[in-house]
Amino acid sequence: MENHDSLVDLYASKRTMRKMPVKINGEDFTFSPGKHNQLQKAIIEEFAPRFAPNSECLYVGDTTEKDLVKNVDKLCAFGFEITLHDKMPDVVLYSEDKDWLYFIESVTSVGPMEPKRIKEIEEMTTGVTSGKIYVTAFLDFKTFKQFSESLAWETEVWIADMPDHMIHLNGDKFLGPR
Repeated sequence: MENHDSLVDLYASKRTMRKMPVKINGEDFTFSPGKHNQLQKAIIEEFAPRFAPNSECLYVGDTTEKDLVKNVDKLCAFGFEITLHDKMPDVVLYSEDKDWLYFIESVTSVGPMEPKRIKEIEEMTTGVTSGKIYVTAFLDFKTFKQFSESLAWETEVWIADMPDHMIHLNGDKFLGPR
């Protein structure tokens, strides 16, 4: 034992090395490996600069650390009713320039912005006066096609494989609160 690392130390170091680094609100964090967190990283690093420039991440979870970033003070100041983790969208961004909140679901296997999901978010944000934007994010077009029939109208779709484009599920208006 004096001359060799324990198996626990060896396994722990490999897990740490596999984590994905991500900068959130100017601070360094790591996501645990996996498709869901890979997509959340893309939302923060690719979606936000393109479609929510200068936004602040108020909430994002990790598959192992559910509340990796959770600005409870700001969320409450907006009028959120903070509930259990499973009711929060995967990512919540705020654009002060536009006074818009972006509620983003990171979908790799379940959980798009369906009418039921919109209703749940609306119930927790009844006191919020900022504009609300609902976005479903996918890693690729194939996954989007699996969920396309269940997506709610008046929401947005972003696909990480095509980061410069969005799909708007209503023609009267593009990205913006309804």
